[in-house]
Amino acid sequence: MKRLPIGILGSGKGTNCHAILERIRSGELPAEARVVISDVFDSPILDIAREFSVANAYLPPGQFRTRLEPEAEEELVKMLREAGVELVVLAGFMRVLKSPMLDAFPRRILNIHPSLLPKFPGVEAWKQALVGGENVTGCTVHYVDEQVDHGQIIAKSVVPVLPEDTPESLHARIQTAERKLYPTVIAEFSEKYRRANL
Repeated sequence: MKRLPIGILGSGKGTNCHAILERIRSGELPAEARVVISDVFDSPILDIAREFSVANAYLPPGQFRTRLEPEAEEELVKMLREAGVELVVLAGFMRVLKSPMLDAFPRRILNIHPSLLPKFPGVEAWKQALVGGENVTGCTVHYVDEQVDHGQIIAKSVVPVLPEDTPESLHARIQTAERKLYPTVIAEFSEKYRRANL
């Protein structure tokens, strides 16, 4: 069976990356992780990639704080293409992607965000939900475009906000929902890829 080749980009702990690689290893997710790339040299997500024996690399991001230098983004495209990646999965990647990546992988870059978009884009969305007095929040998988947490929505998972919630407890429950939703969405892409390559 032809398995979907994915590339995972992340900047931090890599909890979603871990969940995805675990599902692949167990056979639940018919995908193949070709490479994990981080813009942070000592990012834990690279350790997770090594733990699962997945090729991994550090991409020097350049001088900008919220996006990659154009040359770095071109290099990222090259790395993903050389690895044979068909679907790019953002797992806590803290940079806004621009035209080099968006043109190279049209409607083939996914992100997961810890709110029910379009509500609460940006950082620490769980805190925004608490401050906003929401009864429910959750997570959203969407296609990536040139705006932050904005592209077409693919799937959502709802998480109730409990009266006793702290930012930490709410975030932990959202992360649990993310670790279920993201592999499920990737599995749907894997099935489409398999049918297209029969």
